[in-house]
Amino acid sequence: MSLLYGPTYGQYTKRIIDIFSSAFLLILFSPLCLVTAVAIKIDSPGPVFADVPARVGKSGKKFKMYKFRSMVVNAHRLLRADPRFKALYDQYKKSSYKLKKDPRITAVGKVLRKHSIDEVPQLINVLKGEMSLVGPRAYYPDELDHQQDQYPQTKKLVNKVLSVKPGITGLWQVSGRSEINFDKRIAIDATYVDHLSLVKDLKIIFKTPFIMLTGKGAI
Repeated sequence: MSLLYGPTYGQYTKRIIDIFSSAFLLILFSPLCLVTAVAIKIDSPGPVFADVPARVGKSGKKFKMYKFRSMVVNAHRLLRADPRFKALYDQYKKSSYKLKKDPRITAVGKVLRKHSIDEVPQLINVLKGEMSLVGPRAYYPDELDHQQDQYPQTKKLVNKVLSVKPGITGLWQVSGRSEINFDKRIAIDATYVDHLSLVKDLKIIFKTPFIMLTGKGAI
């Protein structure tokens, strides 16, 4: 067994790295978080953090993901329950739960999402042990169910992806982000799980700042 790759790395070494790295990054990004919080409050009414349902984590366990609010209040519910958004919701599901032009996004939110600044509070989830710095994407329960119905061939891959903690960044995020559909996204994340190692995690981490600065693949 090796502490640098495989299940042993994922269970022990990865967690130690997550604890120290998330604590350091929370301190490092604290000025940015303060500025972001003020900008959100000035830009639109509502809380600083997104008011969204729980996500699906390791072994299917649900958890509350922390994100800076980049949309109007109740954006998640509005899309799914408000008749005015029915056509938009249908489009949302057809395009692998992504929208290139989403009217719910605020002015400040566009900047936050383009550069992934809205994801920074997930460092709290990493510190709590609900997420990892690097890992598969964390899905909403309804999104995961619907996508598996649409792409039934992905069910085995989904089980593999859910065997590890979701990450703030990951292989699919540095391979096209929102431009990749669900079936390809799950395949990429399953490949990540199959080849779990410190070297691969470091490569993903080093690629992430470029993706954040350029906003490549973001919507």
